[in-house]
Amino acid sequence: MTNNLDEKQMIEQLTHFWSNNLPFNKLLGLTVSKFDCNTSEVRFLWQDKLMGNPLQKTLHGGVTASALDFAGGVVVAANMIQQLEHKTPTTIQQSLSCLGTIDLRTDYLRPGRGEEFIATAHIIRSGNKVAVARMELHNEKGDHIAFGTGTYLVG
Repeated sequence: MTNNLDEKQMIEQLTHFWSNNLPFNKLLGLTVSKFDCNTSEVRFLWQDKLMGNPLQKTLHGGVTASALDFAGGVVVAANMIQQLEHKTPTTIQQSLSCLGTIDLRTDYLRPGRGEEFIATAHIIRSGNKVAVARMELHNEKGDHIAFGTGTYLVG
């Protein structure tokens, strides 16, 4: 008996884990709002502690880069899981244990102003050892704040 998780259970468990059990993500207020093996969405609300420029009241660049990296990591993780033959808690944990960011490029387009921020990502390439994701950060008005490319170790 393999104890395979169905897709709904897997999504619920991973969303809860990523949103509640990663201390840095909790500090920034990052929450996974949706994901599948091709796309992901991470949201967070403005908080004064995320401010990089107090005169302009804009996001710190590190917060922007972190949100992009997290969104990229989520879609890469979902893509890794989708490729597993047997989706059990053990095989998922083993697969995700090797996931890590190799390279992250962030291009800042305009100051990070807003009340809510939405980072989205999609897979560009998924191989046996490396995956690449493209990410974007917008505010609640749809203003494009930054985009990035992340390269992740997957095997």
